[in-house]
Amino acid sequence: MSKYYTIGLLIVSNIFMTFAWYGHLKLQQAKVFTSSTPLIMVILCSWLLALPEYACQVPANRMGFVGNGGYYTLMQLKVIQEVVSLSVFTVFVTLYFNEESLHWNHLAAFCCLIMAVYFVFMK
Repeated sequence: MSKYYTIGLLIVSNIFMTFAWYGHLKLQQAKVFTSSTPLIMVILCSWLLALPEYACQVPANRMGFVGNGGYYTLMQLKVIQEVVSLSVFTVFVTLYFNEESLHWNHLAAFCCLIMAVYFVFMK
């Protein structure tokens, strides 16, 4: 069960990370932040979102790591995290930023990610 819990925490972590890293751009479009909003204010707001990200990311890696009784090697954890990160980002961009859309090359990139997962888990 903890292998799924690890992946669930990675998904939640990456949702917070994506909003922390890119959400301020949408807030600027919505005029919540303007180009004159001090950068330190934007950074502090992003840090508030980064805290729950780390609160999920660190336990996911600790419980998922085979050295702590988990199911995944460090390489596998990193590849899972990257696939989750890019998947969450893709959903975020297509739903939150209406001017972005998916193209054939994005599908090709996801096929490469699937191959990366296959190869990293290959015995």
